[in-house]
Amino acid sequence: MASRPELKVDDEPGFVRAYNDLEKNKPNDTIRIFDRGDFMSAHGEDAKFIANVQYRTTSVLKTLGRNPGLDSVTMTVTVFRTFLREAIFRLGKRVEVMQSNARNQWKLAKQASPGNLQDIEDDLGGHVESAPIILAVKVSSRANEARNVGVCFADASVRELGVTEFVDNDIYSNFESLIIQLGVKECLIQTDISKKDAELNKLRTIADNCNCAVSERPAGDFGSRDIEQDLERLLKDEKAASQLPQTDLKLAMGSAAALIKYLGIMSDQSNFGQFALYQHDLSQYMKLDSSALKALNLMPGPKDGSKTMNLYGLLNHCKTPVGSRLLAQWLKQPLMNLEEIEKRQQLVEAFVNDTELRQTLQEDHLRSIPDLYRLAKKFQRKKANLEDVVKAYQVAIRLPDFIGTFEGVMDETYKDALDSEYTHKLQEYSTSFMKLQEMVESTVDLDAMDNHEFIIKSEFDDTLRIIRKKIESLRYNIDKEHQRVGMDLNQDTEKKLLLEHHKTYGWCFRLTRNEASVIRNNKAYPEISTQKNGVYFTTSKLTEMRREFDQLSENYNRTQSGLVNEVVNVAASYCPVIEKLAGVLAHLDVIVSFAHVSVHAPTAYVKPKMNPRGTGSTILKEARHPCMEMQDDVQFITNDVSLTRDESEFLIITGPNMGGKSTYIRQIGVIALMAQIGCFVPCSEAELTLFDCILARVGASDSQLKGVSTFMAEMLETANILKTATRESLVIIDELGRGTSTYDGFGLAWAISEHIIKEIGAFALFATHFHELTALVDTYPQVQNLHVVAHIGDSEGDAAMTNGDASNNPRRREVTLLYKVVPGISDQSFGIHVAELVRFPSKVINMAKRKADELEDFSGKHEEMNVQASSEEVEEGSRLLKEVLVQWKEEVKREGLSKEMQVERMRELVQGNEALLGNSFFKSVKAL
Repeated sequence: MASRPELKVDDEPGFVRAYNDLEKNKPNDTIRIFDRGDFMSAHGEDAKFIANVQYRTTSVLKTLGRNPGLDSVTMTVTVFRTFLREAIFRLGKRVEVMQSNARNQWKLAKQASPGNLQDIEDDLGGHVESAPIILAVKVSSRANEARNVGVCFADASVRELGVTEFVDNDIYSNFESLIIQLGVKECLIQTDISKKDAELNKLRTIADNCNCAVSERPAGDFGSRDIEQDLERLLKDEKAASQLPQTDLKLAMGSAAALIKYLGIMSDQSNFGQFALYQHDLSQYMKLDSSALKALNLMPGPKDGSKTMNLYGLLNHCKTPVGSRLLAQWLKQPLMNLEEIEKRQQLVEAFVNDTELRQTLQEDHLRSIPDLYRLAKKFQRKKANLEDVVKAYQVAIRLPDFIGTFEGVMDETYKDALDSEYTHKLQEYSTSFMKLQEMVESTVDLDAMDNHEFIIKSEFDDTLRIIRKKIESLRYNIDKEHQRVGMDLNQDTEKKLLLEHHKTYGWCFRLTRNEASVIRNNKAYPEISTQKNGVYFTTSKLTEMRREFDQLSENYNRTQSGLVNEVVNVAASYCPVIEKLAGVLAHLDVIVSFAHVSVHAPTAYVKPKMNPRGTGSTILKEARHPCMEMQDDVQFITNDVSLTRDESEFLIITGPNMGGKSTYIRQIGVIALMAQIGCFVPCSEAELTLFDCILARVGASDSQLKGVSTFMAEMLETANILKTATRESLVIIDELGRGTSTYDGFGLAWAISEHIIKEIGAFALFATHFHELTALVDTYPQVQNLHVVAHIGDSEGDAAMTNGDASNNPRRREVTLLYKVVPGISDQSFGIHVAELVRFPSKVINMAKRKADELEDFSGKHEEMNVQASSEEVEEGSRLLKEVLVQWKEEVKREGLSKEMQVERMRELVQGNEALLGNSFFKSVKAL
């Protein structure tokens, strides 16, 4: 790590006082950084935080002032940028950057948070993977546990505001679904002492579960008094804001007021007349809860070993940044509109069937497209330069190649779909760019781009022409010096001795490290720097020419600056076209990526047949988990799936630990989601119904870190399922009731299953170790039992079995997991076998087997006791038993029998009463 800058403050006591005054108004969860020109500093608790997070030691702290002094730490600009990414993206912090003015007063210069990266986009470089959506929420309670929820959200880099209002339940499941649909990074919540803290905590918990930072804002920020006036100034639409239907959403308008204030939109006049307001429809997309997000491994996780361990990584063969971001959005917004799904499917099919079209677009065209949204943003914020104009021009001149590629498609089956989605739109945008293209070609010196120079053509101005001639003459002399040095050092000037215009050192020479020995200890060739790619050096003549070149270039730039501004301003007027083009190319990139994955999977994916909402079945043949089959050394075992109304709506899957139950139920959820984003699916045949939501209960490994017991987390997730699921939902439950006693757990599992079957009617997959749950099939015809197959044998080789038939075999059992799901019940879990696989000590294994056998014996006796009896049998058994007891009592009293004789007489009376012995109720009493 580079040495840290030394912190020198002229007036330490004065700075400490100023710092303490600033701290009084610092928001929570905010790290404050002080920009000192060449380096950055932080102080107090922030300094300690940076020392621990960035440097991982407190030895870097220095103390300013005395009694007790102020902890301080410094960072180079590079370290600051690294810390910025860590603080915002991983830790969800807000960052403020302070700068001092001429009077040495510190003022806020930049602020950033997970949902607002505008001020620090340059510092982050290209590290923003997805659009940073920020959302404000306002809640109004209603009777019967219902809540009215109003939200406003935005991507701070795009001039749009989305609003929506909806009724939610007491666990805010619709709100959770919205956060996931939008991929929200930061959530503004109203702080109001008069409201119950419980509501605020619910919203905070949901945001935490969705990895979304929370910012509490004062209630006054959510007032909607001035919102219509603000919208009139912000919106493009000339109609008064009050005439827009969205403004009837009073709660959403309050949220909009808070969001506009937080982002400081009104303080930037360049925003006026540039924004669009639209209403988001929550029901147009499938709902997902945070548990489903994790269960289906949709997005990259901290423990993912490879890119293909999550669905985003698997499907992301996009060649453009805008495409990758759109894919992340689509994964969280599976479609509910059958027509739209089939449109995407047809486009994917076109690229699957036309290999040349797919490869040409990926390798020749899409690869060369820059981040168009970021480019448009630079123009909007007036931060663009001539290089950005050239980038826009280079995209414009590539559009005819895109169009030509599509026009070459001969298959009439797909031509209309490709033309309406891509060709016609690209032709329209290409025509729009003609004027921009002409302007750039007539004003910008495109030949100078070879030297990474972005300048106006010299013909535009006499002064420019004179300076340009001098630069060209100097450039000729620099090339001559290159040739001279090559001859002197006997180095090939094309392959080994390179002339470069370095961004830091200007014109200089570079030799590879192997060849650099020819200039060692040679004063005529002073070294500048040694880097991975070689040794940079110069000569006295080149140094002199470099200085002159830099001076001439600076003069040229200064002279041309007015023209550059004009060109940039004209290019900026094309922002709407650039943004529309970005949308089309992002769509194309994702669809082509789907086709690429579908073709290159270990076994090609197929186009699924989609049934209209609320109709049809889900039938999958030879289904596979798309991520699992990509792992090294995995020979994936395929399985069929049938979810049919009234026949197999509720599937109970039992079987050995590690036998594939979890993979089986999760892969169905993944395939359903892939189908509804328009992708092909990993099956040999597939027919699916449209699901309105995928809800999951799959484990709570990180809940303890948040102070929630595993069982409580399990119950919260299950409550969400019961309150959110409908008849058209897909419910995935991977174990339930394991966090409490066996009897309580089984009771809950049974009751929850019965509620889903009877009251909700959702399609459900339930993997469980409660084998008793399989008895539901006796009561409900829509329940079906499945189990995963295990091969059970001994060292001498027994036959394959799928349940416990070999449990009495005295020889050591060998269990082979076959990962095949078949109808029927498994009555064992083989947990001890798993312990053997991970090499538990043999003493522990043997004790476990002994105790398991004892418990099995006890359970067997208990089952014998649990004889079912009808009410008639109970009544008859009670009467018969009462008669025997009356007779026994009379004989004991009459004959004065001893205790031993009393017992013997009772035995005789019972044994001689065949009616009593045959009664089911008496059998259960006798067993006790």
